[in-house]
Amino acid sequence: MKKTIYIFIIFFITTFVSSVAPSISHAQPYGKGVYNAIVPYGSQTSLSIATNAINGNINIPITPTTSGVQATGTNTITVTSTDVKGYKLYIRALSNTNMNNLGALLPASANGTPAALAMDTWGYNLDASNNFTGITLSDVLIRSISVPASTGDITNVTYGIKLDLAKPAGNYVASVVYTAVPQTD
Repeated sequence: MKKTIYIFIIFFITTFVSSVAPSISHAQPYGKGVYNAIVPYGSQTSLSIATNAINGNINIPITPTTSGVQATGTNTITVTSTDVKGYKLYIRALSNTNMNNLGALLPASANGTPAALAMDTWGYNLDASNNFTGITLSDVLIRSISVPASTGDITNVTYGIKLDLAKPAGNYVASVVYTAVPQTD
């Protein structure tokens, strides 16, 4: 019996924006010039986050087998920020770490660090390998840079699912939150 399961990961994106206090400049009048060749003095910094997910979803079709099969899908997150201290990017599950298919649950991997997926679990990684970490309800830092990302900084998150025929066919859904926060002193 062949059955196909479609996995949907719904993304919610949050950002926190801070403003940079104007610096004192003795060489020019207040509000003139730029800091770090990017941010004009006296202006607010900007931070935005975007994903390549279609309608907020990553679709991972998978056709389970008796012995189990693994499938993956990648989400590209682009953070653009003029904050001179850079930003931090976090990932977490919205309210539950399980994927849900009308009550049939697919739990997140118990892996606290990247490792092979156990049967009938899912997880994520940052290196497109076959090792995955289970998502948690707490924010997990997945990227940190200490310079402006004014042209966009890309992070690829690969989701993996490993299934056998034990799970019913259908659409399994999980909600994932990405949060980008400007760096502070």
